[in-house]
Amino acid sequence: MTSANNYRRSSGIKPLRQRGVILFVTLIALVVLLISSIALVRSFDTTMILAGNLSFKRDLINQSERAIFAANASMNDPTKLGNTTAVQSNVVAYNYYATLLPSDVHGLPNMITDDSLWTLGSGNDIVDPITGVNVRYVIDRMCNVAGPASPSTCIVGYAVVPGGTVGISQGKPNGPIVYRVSIRVKGPRNTQTYVQTTLQSK
Repeated sequence: MTSANNYRRSSGIKPLRQRGVILFVTLIALVVLLISSIALVRSFDTTMILAGNLSFKRDLINQSERAIFAANASMNDPTKLGNTTAVQSNVVAYNYYATLLPSDVHGLPNMITDDSLWTLGSGNDIVDPITGVNVRYVIDRMCNVAGPASPSTCIVGYAVVPGGTVGISQGKPNGPIVYRVSIRVKGPRNTQTYVQTTLQSK
């Protein structure tokens, strides 16, 4: 037995030592996978936020139709703005101004884009308490001066003549006067959009 043990010791075979290379590589791979997972989650969250904001903005454009409907109703109601006398001066109760309002480079009235210039009060806004959407609009007659409208001081639009043809009325005394409707809609997540349209007098 003694000679056998001596033989094993003198054979020169040594047990392999664990150097830890595989463990180190595995840890690096896990770190890379963890970083990739975090980046993927953040990218997914960002995509969802952007998609949500886009859907909100699209809804705000649809909500702006409330202001267009309200402005059109006021312009067609003889007891409001639907008569030639009423539109000759400002009527703040219906968000109306008889002259063209100062505007920014985008053609939006400054009082729509800057809350500090809004003088009509929040009571003139259209507010949806359920969705939190706030619709603010203003109507301004595209004229340089108040009083009776004339082609020399106002922008004149197109007139539809009998038979379905459209004739230009620029410069004609009986041409329809153009009114600009500017709308700002604010919604959830600080989303905001602006819409403009024009109306013509009958």
